[in-house]
Amino acid sequence: MTQHREASAPPVHDHGPGHACPAGHAAGGGHSHGPAHGHSHDHSHSHAHGDELDWGRLAPLLERQAEVAGTAYREAAAWLGTLVPASGVRRLLDIGSGPGVITTLLAEAFPYAETVAVDATPELLERARTRAEAQGLGARVTTLRAELPADTGTLGEADLLWAGNSLHHIGDQRAALAEFAEVLRPGGLVALVEGGLTPRHLPRDIGIGRPGLEARFDAEHADWFARMRSELPGATHEPDDWRALFVSAGLTPAGTRTFLVDVPAPVPQVVRELAVSHFGRLREGFGDRLGAEDRTTLDRLLDPSDEQSLHRRTDLFHLTAHTVHTARKG
Repeated sequence: MTQHREASAPPVHDHGPGHACPAGHAAGGGHSHGPAHGHSHDHSHSHAHGDELDWGRLAPLLERQAEVAGTAYREAAAWLGTLVPASGVRRLLDIGSGPGVITTLLAEAFPYAETVAVDATPELLERARTRAEAQGLGARVTTLRAELPADTGTLGEADLLWAGNSLHHIGDQRAALAEFAEVLRPGGLVALVEGGLTPRHLPRDIGIGRPGLEARFDAEHADWFARMRSELPGATHEPDDWRALFVSAGLTPAGTRTFLVDVPAPVPQVVRELAVSHFGRLREGFGDRLGAEDRTTLDRLLDPSDEQSLHRRTDLFHLTAHTVHTARKG
């Protein structure tokens, strides 16, 4: 289960074309969802249609995305600590861990736990191991290569199961949650990062092209996401009613919170570089489906020599939000 997955030639975003997963599971946590969304977070994804991504090239991007969202994920981990005592979490699974940025944050928040980074991509698991060792967490952070849902039975038991923008890459989400419930020990907690707000980087009117460019990207992404879901093995249609899905899995909803990532203008260079990568992958993944005027605008935004480009703009920002849904096993 790789937290980052894309269809056709996608970009890195939390959920598809054009969004990079903030969490370093995709974003180091984070999880990717299509062109330009590298599911931060990934945003546990098999590679769609046999497409193989260059994880050696993408991993640094996913890590930077997760690091930019680090404060939000630390806040989320601290909140989880109010729902399940840190001393009671002895084994923690990070499903769709990507390069392990969120894995190490969770390990820090739950210092008594063996924290396991679970992903299908060996290159990302190696980066997760290296990161944990560099942060002095090598003795408590382990890795497990697994392709979900087929390998769910190999995960072992857990007191806390974190799935950052990874569940929606499994065709039958209801069945997957029921399997997650089997993995949890009594009193254990599952935390799903799903939904929130798609990233925004520019104001509605940027002075070139038709206003509302990113809103039109959102519409393209919604279509992409629906196609991606429909093409997954065993795909079933479920409304995004996570409380109802938890209950159907025999779990008791324990609360939902949303965590904001807000980097206002002027942004640091690392955020500017992430924006350029994000829009570049949008151009790659959505290019032919955009109108001629939007393609021209996007090309200007990506041209370093253009005064209106992302490389030079003073109105560039980074704003997004990640929603965490939790449930407990009785």
